[in-house]
Amino acid sequence: MTVLLVAYGFGSLAVLLWMFTRLARRPGNLPLWALTGLVACWAIAFPLGLAADREATVLGVAPMVSRLLQHGVLLVGVNCLIAFFLFSALEAEVARRRVLRFGVPLVVALAILTVAVVLTPEGVRTKDHTVTSVATFWVTADLYMAFGFAATAIWALRYAREAERRLARGLRIASAGLFGIVLADCLFVPAIIIRWAGGDAAPPALSANGAAETTLGWYGAMFFLLPGIVLCLIGISYPAAMIRLGALRVWWRHLRAHHRLAPLWTELNSHFPEDRLSRVPVGRWRDTLSLRGVHRRYYRRVIECRDGLVRISPYIDQQQGDDLAAKLKEALRAHACGQAATQDAVPLAVPDRDGLDADVEQLITLAYALRRAKPQPAL
Repeated sequence: MTVLLVAYGFGSLAVLLWMFTRLARRPGNLPLWALTGLVACWAIAFPLGLAADREATVLGVAPMVSRLLQHGVLLVGVNCLIAFFLFSALEAEVARRRVLRFGVPLVVALAILTVAVVLTPEGVRTKDHTVTSVATFWVTADLYMAFGFAATAIWALRYAREAERRLARGLRIASAGLFGIVLADCLFVPAIIIRWAGGDAAPPALSANGAAETTLGWYGAMFFLLPGIVLCLIGISYPAAMIRLGALRVWWRHLRAHHRLAPLWTELNSHFPEDRLSRVPVGRWRDTLSLRGVHRRYYRRVIECRDGLVRISPYIDQQQGDDLAAKLKEALRAHACGQAATQDAVPLAVPDRDGLDADVEQLITLAYALRRAKPQPAL
């Protein structure tokens, strides 16, 4: 249970920070605003729930008030989730009207929760379901959340049928988490009512010293509620995370290619420094260890290698032998000695298919060969 709580808290905060960075780049995106509101509500509710669970008074706030604030932001979060789907599926103006309509039951639920807290005697535990006001508080909160999460889970499945593959997978994961939350809420409500009526919703052997939390409710939170929240967060983050993962793969491929081209680039750049696109020299170790500007440095290195091969190609006899790396070393030596070129510029290390990736593969192959090659003896 503790592990799940910690995962929930840190996971919510991590996702919230990420959502804020996305929102800063797209401030006019209404679904993103709603999604950020949802994650913010869940993150804010976490410490409030911990304080209420421990029956602790924090900064003068009584435990029952902490419970009210916790469930207040949770219910607002449910409405944010509803708004997210409405803004995603409908025109902005139509979605705004629908969101306002869903705000009515939210206001009613919050009013009931507030009245229940006011009517709760001082000193009563926040989970003492034998007290009518406390039982009313929990039943109202659970019913509203079950309603909101069930509606959004159904919409998520419907929207997944028409969405592209990555988004559809994320929506299905989120809907699984939402149905888990709904199932937990549906387990809580009868357990609370049975406890309020004087019964025990759990077998006597499993009851925890007459504590207000029934075993049924505890197992609902353990196996459905918190995993459902984690799944929902994963589903919400999945499409963007997959895009980031794809970008990370490209970044890693460019970084490796940049370093693999180093032997070829170093040789050519030392003979033709005027081809360097960057006018600020970069040290070897800084170039090796730097993780910034990878794409820019990668494209520059490919262009500089190609420019260098064009410049040195008049010194290479294409008809003599197939060892291009050895002939390239000999051509660079001849150029350094001031010998005259024997022909016009010709293409070197030409790939057998189109595309930058194929071109880079040829350059990397030449770079590897150049590292091992010995220059051909002069004739």
